[in-house]
Amino acid sequence: MFRRNILMPASRLFDQTSFYRQFEKDLRSARQRIIIESPFITNHRFYTLLPLLERAMRHGTSVIINTRNPHEHELWMRKQACDCIATLQELDASIFYTTALHRKIAIVDDVAWEGSLNILSQSDSCEIMRRTESPEYVGDLIKFTKMSRWYNR
Repeated sequence: MFRRNILMPASRLFDQTSFYRQFEKDLRSARQRIIIESPFITNHRFYTLLPLLERAMRHGTSVIINTRNPHEHELWMRKQACDCIATLQELDASIFYTTALHRKIAIVDDVAWEGSLNILSQSDSCEIMRRTESPEYVGDLIKFTKMSRWYNR
C-alpha cells in the first residue's frame, strides 16, 4: 500500500479538453520513460499521439504500453488496436496485455496521470485526470500497480 508517512504531493485536475494539451507537453519533455495503461486503442487518438511517442523513442526514452488484448474487443475496435500495436512494436515499444484492464494511468518520468480517461482512445466522453509530479508518488504507483514487473527504476 502507499506509504503513510509521506504527504500527498500537490496535484492538478484536468478534463477531457485540457488533458491532452498538458499530456503532450509532458511527452515532449520525456527523457527516461513513458508508461501508458489504456484499456482501448483507437486510430484517431493513437495517431494524434504517435509522433510524440516516436520522437521520445528516437531520443532514447523507453515506451511501455499496457492494454487489453485486442481479442477482448468488439470486431471494429479489434482491427484498430491490432494495427496500432503493430506500429508500436515496429518502433520497439514494449507492449503488455492485462485481461479486463480498466485502469487509466500514465507515467512520464516523475509525473503520474490517473483518472477515467482512456488515453489512447478517448474521443467524446466527459472525463477527469489528475496530474501529480513526484518521484516518490510515481515509485509508489509503480509498486502498487505492480508495473515494476515491466519497469524497474
